Amino acid sequence: MNQVNLYDAKTNLSNLVDRAAAGEEVIIAKNGVPLAKLGPLPKQEVPREPAHALEISYIAEDFDEADAETIALFNGSL
Repeated sequence: MNQVNLYDAKTNLSNLVDRAAAGEEVIIAKNGVPLAKLGPLPKQEVPREPAHALEISYIAEDFDEADAETIALFNGSL
């Protein structure tokens, strides 16, 4: 288990998260006093399923195409 000071943890957070995801535990200290432990989370065995909170059952093929009126508004034509 490594100990890292808070300044270094802020500077190298992405690297520390990668190390934690790989299974390493890292202690984060402030002024030499350990305050927090960064470690891996357990692997999810079952894939997450959507909650269907919006109850959307159909998405049109052209749902993300811009319409002519919107384009005209952006171009200042209207």
